[in-house]
Amino acid sequence: MIPKHLAHLFQALASGAITPEAAAREMESRLGFAEAGGFAHVDVHRRDRCGFPEVVFGLGKTAEQIETIVRKLSEHDQGCLVTRIDATVAERLASAFPDGEYNSVARTFRRIGPEARGPKVGRVTVVTAGTSDLPVAEEARVTAEAWNCDVTLLADVGVAGLHRLLHQLDRLETADAIVVAAGMEGALPSVVGGLSACPVIAVPTSIGYGASFQGLAALLGMLNSCASNVVVVNIDAGFNGGHVAGLIARRAGLARGEGDGSAA
Repeated sequence: MIPKHLAHLFQALASGAITPEAAAREMESRLGFAEAGGFAHVDVHRRDRCGFPEVVFGLGKTAEQIETIVRKLSEHDQGCLVTRIDATVAERLASAFPDGEYNSVARTFRRIGPEARGPKVGRVTVVTAGTSDLPVAEEARVTAEAWNCDVTLLADVGVAGLHRLLHQLDRLETADAIVVAAGMEGALPSVVGGLSACPVIAVPTSIGYGASFQGLAALLGMLNSCASNVVVVNIDAGFNGGHVAGLIARRAGLARGEGDGSAA
């Protein structure tokens, strides 16, 4: 149980407002997870522990399984983000949850919970080296927006034409955290890191010709960055990049007095 729930429960028990039997039932009902369809145990306390609800990784799950999990989250009054789904799964989710939004580029489906309708908190800028990196960058953008951040996308500003990036310096300077998605040799995060005063989360993408080794070359290049504010997540892991950027940006935003501390 979440500590604040335990405190309230113990206070009620000590005052005689509830019986020991009722307290035991209450504790059992707040195990922190909910069984869904016999194939999932949904973490319904993650929002209380971490600030954000559980995210559903759609790859490898059936449409029926994903719908069941999303419905279970909805029963606990939580928004939901589903990643890595195809159009067939998205069509079923859109029919079951007409208030949700499918992003065909990011391959995500998102339902906005009641806790995510307040003012934006924190500023995230998502940058792509090329247009081919957009699916990964869009996953990062949707994730940071799900955490109720103010997100800006700068697409196709890679090192092959550096003047395109230099034209956007003001958007880098105002960010609390930056996500950079790049394939090929993965050089862009180092350049962005050298131009920015905030953390840069580098996301290597599997875009490139043979010697890029499906993103391995970009990953190694980013890990060897000489820009000291660059950290790296896994290949094509747009969700991870957007999530970490959202965490950083929200703390900065809350420190400025933005929002009310809630997330989607």
